[in-house]
Amino acid sequence: MAKPSKRRIEGDDAPGDTPAATSRRVTAKGTGSPARYTPKTQTVAKGPSPKWVPITMFSLWGAGLLVIILNYMSVLPGSSDGGNGWYLVGGLVAILVGIMVSTQYR
Repeated sequence: MAKPSKRRIEGDDAPGDTPAATSRRVTAKGTGSPARYTPKTQTVAKGPSPKWVPITMFSLWGAGLLVIILNYMSVLPGSSDGGNGWYLVGGLVAILVGIMVSTQYR
C-alpha cells in the first residue's frame, strides 16, 4: 500500500478560490506556501584548535599588558617624558589582536 503524500493539491474544488486562482499548485501540507526542495548540507566536524592558537592568544594578551604597565612605570625609552602614547596604542592593539585570535579557539 502506498504511503499518503504529505502534499495536497489545491485547485478548482478548494473553497474560497476565485476563477483567476483556479490553477493547480502544490503546497506543503498544512501551509499555503509553495513547497520547495532544500538539499541537505554536509557538515564537516572541526577538530580541536592547533596548539599555536592559545599560545599566540595568551602571548599577545601578556605582551600588550606588559607594554602598557611598563609604559606607565616609565621604563620604556621615550615614555619618561609622558608625551609618547605609542606604547599605549601598541599594547592595546596587541590585546585586540589577541582577542581576534581567541575567536578561532575551539
